[in-house]
Amino acid sequence: MSIMRNQPVRIVFILIVLLGVWMPGADAGTINALNAENLYVSGQIVNSHGEAIPEASVTLAVTGNDAPVKKTVLTDGNGRYEFKALFPAGSLLNARILLEARKLSYAPSVRISLLPIRASIDALGSSVYLAEANLTLMRVASPALWISGAVLLFVYVMIGFELVHRTLAALAGATLLLSCSYLVGPFYPDLRIISFEIAARSVDLNVIFLLFSMMMIVGVCEKTGMFQWLAHRCYRISGGRASLLAAVLMILTAVTSSFLDNVTTMLLIIPVTIRIARSLGLNPIALMVPEVFASNVGGTATLIGDPPNIMIGSYTGLTFMDFGLNLGLPCLLVMAVSVLFFLIYYAKDYRDVGKAIESKHPEPAIDFAIKDRRLLFLSLVSLGITIVLFLLHGILKMAPSIAALIGTTILLISVGRRVDIVELLETKVEWSTLVFFAALFTVIAAAQESGLIHLIADGVKSASGDSLIVAVLMILWVSALASAVIDNIPYTATMLPVVAYLTATVPGAQNGVLWWALAMGACLGGNGTLIGASANVVTAGMAEKAGYRIAFAQYLKICLPPMILSIVVCTIWLLAVEL
Repeated sequence: MSIMRNQPVRIVFILIVLLGVWMPGADAGTINALNAENLYVSGQIVNSHGEAIPEASVTLAVTGNDAPVKKTVLTDGNGRYEFKALFPAGSLLNARILLEARKLSYAPSVRISLLPIRASIDALGSSVYLAEANLTLMRVASPALWISGAVLLFVYVMIGFELVHRTLAALAGATLLLSCSYLVGPFYPDLRIISFEIAARSVDLNVIFLLFSMMMIVGVCEKTGMFQWLAHRCYRISGGRASLLAAVLMILTAVTSSFLDNVTTMLLIIPVTIRIARSLGLNPIALMVPEVFASNVGGTATLIGDPPNIMIGSYTGLTFMDFGLNLGLPCLLVMAVSVLFFLIYYAKDYRDVGKAIESKHPEPAIDFAIKDRRLLFLSLVSLGITIVLFLLHGILKMAPSIAALIGTTILLISVGRRVDIVELLETKVEWSTLVFFAALFTVIAAAQESGLIHLIADGVKSASGDSLIVAVLMILWVSALASAVIDNIPYTATMLPVVAYLTATVPGAQNGVLWWALAMGACLGGNGTLIGASANVVTAGMAEKAGYRIAFAQYLKICLPPMILSIVVCTIWLLAVEL
């Protein structure tokens, strides 16, 4: 006897089918898939700038049928969401499908009615209905915006006035925001500013690993005595003239800073500069100030020369070659103007030293010999490989940090026991700088989540009036003046999403000219004051330790005019060449 002729079995089968059709909140686990209807709803939640909104709450409600459904999901890191639901046959014919999205710092909700389209019938005879809904949420001022703005201002003030170390300032800001989100947020949802997941995603590992790798390479190179040897060669090349010595040292510093971090360059070259100046009877400040100015100019020219450029490159995907082609020539012009300015400014100091250095003064007491020639060879080979990979990373679709990590690993493996890697990690890697970047990224991400960056971008766009020339001038000059007052690293981090929005919306800006304006303004503007760039602060500290104090007003008097002059040169370049 067949199963369908068995009356008890038939009754049980019918009850199971009826139960599957009747159950509310139906899903794939409660409805017989045979002849059922499948609903797929997907889309993306963005803000008015077209930027994806992660962790937005999206609710799907299906009503007006025999199987009502209400489900809520969170968008992923790209603002995408997806719903899948299974319904009894015929349930979607007269159903109402509503979609609602919510997120802190946005208007309460967006509610739309969807009309699904039957796409196909699957192998089981079930109808497949699809619906695509991309929603745009509008920003509103919320308590989270004011709190994130206050914390960002707090970090700027702490760093700008050097009230605490910049790493502690950024770390305190990030901790305040996360504490507010997790200790107060559960009781007052409007104060949940940023989640740990978004904070973790905001840390740009490309920047972190690139800085780490270059620190390791420089740490090994330093042990060879290469930098002291180069500085002494500059002394010999000067041929008896202090003014030529200053020019050659500026060029050496600029070239070195194009491939190494500015701070590291100054840490290596200042001790040698002080010894050379003392042996000549010259005030070391007359060499150190031009050198640090040159280090910021040289660092502007390449992707890896200055932290703001590293951040811009990582954020935008611009390559090493892009930076070299667009910033190399204007930086050469700025360098020529800078050398000329300082030679005129310190002309009397250089003249007093005398023309014949060799005949009047002994060789400076510096150990300038190469300490380890094999280590020097291995270091130069590894550095050369790294630079070649930097040049090719755009073609290889490889992040710059990977190129740096490859070069670093090759160097460490090749040197073997010649270098103690533990000692290198402990003494040559600036962990405080890496922690500073990680914490700063979190503070900026909170400002972006709360809508503060959004408001700044809208304000800049409104002020520019959709004029590309005005936008270029605003980004260049505001960046230069702001970077002269505050550290250019947090300023650049704040401006990245702003410039990205302007690049996408201002007519004609799609060629990337605004990114070059930001790079020039942030890097060169740091020359304006003693606190404008990290290299300036380090130089002043080392000079004071050696007995030569560089006062804030003294530095401002010397370097503000050439900084303004350098921005004028960049303005002419951007308007004449890039537009």
